Amino acid sequence: MSYLKFDKNLMINLEWSLPKEMLRTNKSGAYHCTTIVDCNTRKQHGLLVIPIPELDKDNHVMLSSLDETVIQHGAAFNLGLHKYKGDCFSPNGHKYIREFNCESVPQTMYRVGGVILTKEKVFISHENRILIKYTLVDAHSPTILQFRPFLAFRNANDLCVENYALDQRYEEVANGISCCLYQGYPRLYMQFNKPPKFVFDPHWYKGIEYIKDQERGYPYQEDLYVPGYFEIPIKKGESIIFSAGTVEAKPRSMARTYEEELANRHMCRSSFYNCLKNSAQQFYFKQKKGHYLLAGYPWFRVRARDQFIALPGCTLAIGDDQTFEDVMNSSEKALRHFMTTGELDENIGELDLPDIPLWAIWTVYHYAKEKGMEVCREKYGRFVCDILDYIIKGKHPNLFLHDNGLLYSNGKDRVISWMNAVVNGRPVNPRSGYLVEFNALWYNALKFAAALFAEDKDLASKVEQWNTIADKAGETFIATFLNDYGYLIDYVDGSMSDWSVRPNMLIALALDYSPLDKRQRKRALEVVTRELLTPKGIRTLSPKSYGYNPTYVGSQTEREYAYHQGPARPWLMGAYAEAYLKVFGISGVSFLERMLIGFEDEMSQTCIGSISELFDGNPPFAGRGAISYAANVGEILRVLKLLKKYNM
Repeated sequence: MSYLKFDKNLMINLEWSLPKEMLRTNKSGAYHCTTIVDCNTRKQHGLLVIPIPELDKDNHVMLSSLDETVIQHGAAFNLGLHKYKGDCFSPNGHKYIREFNCESVPQTMYRVGGVILTKEKVFISHENRILIKYTLVDAHSPTILQFRPFLAFRNANDLCVENYALDQRYEEVANGISCCLYQGYPRLYMQFNKPPKFVFDPHWYKGIEYIKDQERGYPYQEDLYVPGYFEIPIKKGESIIFSAGTVEAKPRSMARTYEEELANRHMCRSSFYNCLKNSAQQFYFKQKKGHYLLAGYPWFRVRARDQFIALPGCTLAIGDDQTFEDVMNSSEKALRHFMTTGELDENIGELDLPDIPLWAIWTVYHYAKEKGMEVCREKYGRFVCDILDYIIKGKHPNLFLHDNGLLYSNGKDRVISWMNAVVNGRPVNPRSGYLVEFNALWYNALKFAAALFAEDKDLASKVEQWNTIADKAGETFIATFLNDYGYLIDYVDGSMSDWSVRPNMLIALALDYSPLDKRQRKRALEVVTRELLTPKGIRTLSPKSYGYNPTYVGSQTEREYAYHQGPARPWLMGAYAEAYLKVFGISGVSFLERMLIGFEDEMSQTCIGSISELFDGNPPFAGRGAISYAANVGEILRVLKLLKKYNM
């Protein structure tokens, strides 16, 4: 039985099938994303969505969708599906779907009378091109396929309305046409592997609605331009390949290109691990200027903290050491440039936030755990030293080492941690002063660096300095954060202490080098387990704490206020699993394996084969936010590898 297979009864039930989305990327920023019934429900959905650096840093929807029509004996059966005003769905092509299988490539099987047609989609790696293969499995009469392209040529975060600025001109190319609707955009080439008949019949399809945007309080109606339609006769057993890309394709090579790409993407989504591995690789973002990890789809770009958190799981946990090193090289170069000049990097966002150097060392620390201290020291030892010197000498604009050994940051007026919700330019959670995870990462960084260079006589004075600061920080950490109830205070700023039960304490519980002893870890972990643990991750706030708001719905402002006030975050399961195993050892493995069941169930839910950005903090723990989030995928992969070591 296929791991990701959905039958007719599920597919034709739009209440069930419309919330389920699928994603494919080219590992260079472009993607294809829609629902499993090919009905777009977000403005970011599209058949071909690409970055256009010449315009801006956003993605742009070129080809929104492609409506297929089966014609027999003059009767037309349209397989497309769009939502219009008043809950009107047209032309209801989903009723012909007999099966959807997403194990290898997304494959949809249609049945129209005696016609059985399959559709398979493949995104070409590192190229702005998608190929769709149509195969006529069975037919008892002459059959014609008709294709209507719905064009957008717009920013993925905007909407299109009927206008007179659009350029309707097109050029004939080999087995197809090319067009460019607006100045500044690349041409879109739509071609087939056999000659089609193109009929120029321009129309605007008005009032197409995106229900996900409507739910989120955004504008949700759009007009899309259809220049005409292609017609191609097809015989039983024959396959036709459609290509949409920004460079003209050679029709004769389409079949070979399709098969080669299929061979390169050899791993099927046949298990929980394989789904996550494929999902991890979809965040890879290769450019001429370097290699990166996108924070998530469909709207996130490269963000420093997300990249460092996701990197060990999305690369090392799946055996991809080369990509880890490539991404780290780009990250190290950017961070060094910032530490030297104070200038931000054009490719990696939020590089100036105070905890970024700490997360960078955290990532190197995990590399050392995988590859050994000696290898790590050779590759990243100097990087670790330079970061610590940078912090100790007070060169960061908002990270200050105090005499008590702790790090202080000002977060009253701007967000400085991963809890980064903002309303009217002000932080929803103004975490400021001594932040618990900042100082846990700081203590770990000092002790890790000291261990990394313990035998290096040339750095003996630095090792002594690091140990001295760490010892002082460890004592102050306990006095500052550990309260009488056994858990850790979230942040302290002068006389202000936030006693809310939040998950940031998990970082201190999970790290190998922690100021806490085993008994203290156990008490704090019990609080996290009792108040924050859910089947879909760790709550951002305890239900017992003031301001608990578990449901991430409503307008943008309402969602910002809820963002870190209760919804669960899967990426925190990485720290939770490490802390749990440090406390309970091998006896904790079975419990953690049970906790992963909720994530395996997610493989067939919101985004097929991936994990959403966050989940409601209360049942039924619905997935929200970005449909595929790198830190979540990476940390769950890291948990799987951690458990595998215990089970060996």
